[in-house]
Amino acid sequence: MRALVLGLILSAILSASAPPCRAQTVLKSEPLMLSPYEFAFVQDGSCPAGKVLKVTGAIRGLHRKKTCVTLAASLATP
Repeated sequence: MRALVLGLILSAILSASAPPCRAQTVLKSEPLMLSPYEFAFVQDGSCPAGKVLKVTGAIRGLHRKKTCVTLAASLATP
């Protein structure tokens, strides 16, 4: 019984310290629906070479925030 409880506690600690997934998809066009504070990367040619457009959703009545950012090395490879 002690081994089972110790195993559950250990697995909870290890899963809580695991890093989140860093994968992000680069879209070809800006999404129509985007929740507030959610962001999407868009490669539509509006930013210079080596950069993509980062679109951040906004609450109702405000405009979306759009900035050009550089891609991480893991995102740059197709």
